[in-house]
Amino acid sequence: MTANSLQSVIDWLIQGARSAPRVDLFVAETCERMVACGVPLWRVGVFVRTLHPNMLGRNFIWRRDGGVVMGSMAHGDEKSDYYRASPLAIVFEQGIEVRRRLDGDAGNVPFFAEIRDEGATDYAALPLHMSDGTVHALSWITQAPGGFTDAQLADIRAMMPALTRMIEIFLLRRTAAGLLDNYVGARAGARILAGQIRRGHTESMNAAIWLSDLRGFTPLSDRLSPEAVVDILNRYFDCQVPAILGHGGEVLKFMGDGLLAIFPISEDESDTNAVCQRVLDAARACRASVAAMTYDEGPEPLTNFRFGLALHVGKVLYGNIGGGDRLDFTCIGPAVNLSARIEKMTGRLNRTVLASTEFCSHVDAGWTDLGLFSVAGFAAPQRVYGLPDEDAVPSGE
Repeated sequence: MTANSLQSVIDWLIQGARSAPRVDLFVAETCERMVACGVPLWRVGVFVRTLHPNMLGRNFIWRRDGGVVMGSMAHGDEKSDYYRASPLAIVFEQGIEVRRRLDGDAGNVPFFAEIRDEGATDYAALPLHMSDGTVHALSWITQAPGGFTDAQLADIRAMMPALTRMIEIFLLRRTAAGLLDNYVGARAGARILAGQIRRGHTESMNAAIWLSDLRGFTPLSDRLSPEAVVDILNRYFDCQVPAILGHGGEVLKFMGDGLLAIFPISEDESDTNAVCQRVLDAARACRASVAAMTYDEGPEPLTNFRFGLALHVGKVLYGNIGGGDRLDFTCIGPAVNLSARIEKMTGRLNRTVLASTEFCSHVDAGWTDLGLFSVAGFAAPQRVYGLPDEDAVPSGE
């Protein structure tokens, strides 16, 4: 062991590294503690695969005097020539250590040539063998003349079991949080991780409500293959989700071709006007995206996709609902019910966007009053409004 004894670092890891609660802080503090013990680290990389619909994996790169930079690897990147030639491909696929001295010829590996040009003298990549049998990777690079000594590499190897367990804990936490974000939304995911997991555990909140539905979905499903229908739905939702998230909303649920989202409003409702304006901006962006959407991978090109969108503001009950061991984190209440009823009117009124009186009272868009309508489940007729630029839209039904 080196001067200050790397055993102190191992003990810190075994005790849970409690001074570094985030993964970036953990990587930085681990490297800094090792440097303090005499290990001449210049760059350290943690590379982990993860369960994510868009990312194959994440990486956390620490540089001396540069802190930690987080990055990601998209699905498909593992097929690139750059990755196939990298030492990480060997570690991930064979689960073995890769060592390369760089004070001579870097060979034909582009990554080795890049870091040698930055002054690297030695590289070692070690597998992270997780308890479930999966393999991830951790790389160590130095600029020290002559590279790592045998004793320094032995110390690094001695740290790997404790380091692996801590990285596995962070990976599991991050994977759980990421999956919850993808399947129930960031706000709901945070509540679930915080312990709101019991049926009936709900809270009341103010929100602008977004409820949309693709027009003509049933006949479309009858004409096309299931694979084509799924592809169309994904493209259709791609027209909405980025705009919703980009304007402060949270997607709660996909229901076939339907989408339920909320835009939280503060408890004192002081930001209601601003929230509703963002919702309307998102609605206009989605409308343009759906109008421009095409699908030409089937027997005939498909264009002129249309959808209906209801906008409303009200109080919703937000939380766990379900039966047995199956729960759903969603929102319910009269405000959601009214949104669903208004959305059903969009086709009949040949409109893309319909809004309630409450929503219109918070944002001035020159709304067109479309009249009073009887709504199932509501004693009083409800007035609905449309955007003026849809007043002369020809029927597409």
